[in-house]
Order: sequence, then structure tokens, then C-alpha cells
Amino acid sequence: MAADLRQLVTLERIRAAAERLQGVAVRTPLLRWDETTWLKPENLQPVCAFKIRGAHAKLTSLTDEERSGGVITYSSGNHARAVARSARLLGLSAVIVMPDNAPSVKVAGVEREGARIVRSGPGSDERRGIAERLASEHGYALIPPFDDAEIIAGQGTVGLEIGEDLPEVTSVIVPVGGGGLISGVAAAVKALAPSARVVGVEPEAAADARESLAAGEIVSWPAERTVRTIADGLRVSAVGRLPFAHLQAFVDEIVTVSDVEIREAMMLLATRARLIAEPSGAAAMAAHLSGRIGAPPSDRARVVVISGGNVEPSVLAALLAAS
Repeated sequence: MAADLRQLVTLERIRAAAERLQGVAVRTPLLRWDETTWLKPENLQPVCAFKIRGAHAKLTSLTDEERSGGVITYSSGNHARAVARSARLLGLSAVIVMPDNAPSVKVAGVEREGARIVRSGPGSDERRGIAERLASEHGYALIPPFDDAEIIAGQGTVGLEIGEDLPEVTSVIVPVGGGGLISGVAAAVKALAPSARVVGVEPEAAADARESLAAGEIVSWPAERTVRTIADGLRVSAVGRLPFAHLQAFVDEIVTVSDVEIREAMMLLATRARLIAEPSGAAAMAAHLSGRIGAPPSDRARVVVISGGNVEPSVLAALLAAS
């Protein structure tokens, strides 16, 4: 199934999102890891993850009428906190549907922003269903976590910054959950540096996007399968319809990494780069370090996206103690 090019987010739309994000999202720097590799540390955002970009891009695109009833979303954590933050900044009420197994550090972040939390089971389809029902009953504007053009445009500002700050970029490595981040990044990077490769990374236990890309259609994995990975932010049953069109159009490859490799990447980021990454945020680095992504001589300017840093303190402490 070929991508419908009319659906794809344009560079102009990403630039428009960037204008609305000024003063809310941080323009994160590119940090050198070695002679050929840079890190894009989205864990330095105000909510410690890239999600503030898409959330605020979406909320600021709503009409006054759509905003009037408040907003609702469904998320395991980082998107939840980002929507709660954006809503607070805009003076809107927010309801967040979160799974019972969401990390406490992410729940606490949502609570600090003043949003109301509704709990659900672990499956992404379940929390989406609850959010859709509540939106219908109470008139909330539904803010999807990834399957939305404005969300993708907001996340695409990560790729816009990469292309502007490193015009010679040869490859970009990005984690894949629902597909919003890699969709926006790939759209921007391919527009600014058409020859650059964009490679997605998933945990072995939640590799639905890789299977979908190979099959040419969206493949869904059950929650009891994806829950096995430590990377809670990537435990999505299936990529979104719109992100899948972007994967087909722009993404060169998707690779998988083990939880062991993710933990190793977290430890090295903390000790060598002084960057705190949550498991999902370290997935792209795990792929880079493993050598699973080929590095031909022409790949002289690689960027690894560190997508978030909301890790449970106990998990981080145990990891560092074992190093």
C-alpha cells in the first residue's frame, strides 16, 4: 500500500508550528558524541521530552470554540504531561487518560501541571476508547498522541532544527512508538537534506512499526506483548494511519534493539554525556551503539535523537549502581 502524498506534512507546515512554539519549546542543541555523531537531547525540554512540541502545536491550532470545553488526551506519560503543560499555559482545563502501569514520575509530572487524571488498563486501545467517550460526553477537544497532522508538524520541528543546525547531516536515528516523532523528523530532514537516511528504532518486544513497514500495511501487536519492554513510551500497539504514510514515504529502515542494549545506552549517556534518558529516550542511542545501523564512509554526520528523560529515579539508581 503506497503512501498518499497528499496526506504528508510539508516543511511549510512544520515551520508554521515552529513559530507557535517559540518561548514554549526549547531549541535543543546538537551535542558531539564523537567525530561523526551528534546527540539531539530532547530530554532538555521543559517536560523532559519532545512531546511538548506536538502538544503545543496542536493546542494552539484549535479554534476558540474547540478550546472552550477544555481538552482531553490519552497517553502513557510524556504526551500526557505535555498536553497538561500546554493546556495550563493557555488557560485550558485538561483531562488525561493514563494506564495504571504508567511510571510514577510521569504521573507526578501531569499532576504538577494541574490536569485531572483518569486511569485505564495497559492497552493503548482501551485508553483511547475512554478518552473518545469522555470527549463525546463532555465536549472536550480530543488531542491524539501521534495520529494528527498538527502533532506531526510540531514533532517535525526536531528535524527542522537538525537540518538548519547541521546542513551536512547524513543520517538521523529516531525512536518509534506511535510514529509521530519520526514522521515529522523525516518530513523535515528529507526536505532539507534529501540524501540523508532516516532510521527508526523500536524495542524487540514492540516492533509493530518495523513489521508494518515490511508488510506494507499497519500491523497491530497486543498490549500483553508490548508491555514486556522496559521502554514504556514505545509500548504502542500500532502506528497511526497518518504516521504510517510518512514511514512509507520517508523512512529508510527500522531496526530493533533489546532491553539490555537500551539499559547500556542509558548508562553510557548518563556517565559519558551527563544526559539522563528514559528507556524510550535511549532507544535510538542503543541502536547506534550496537552497530546495527550500518555506517558507510559517507555517513560522516549522524544525529541520534534522545527523545526523553522521564525515568523512574529507582530505575536510574539501580542502573548506575550496577555499572
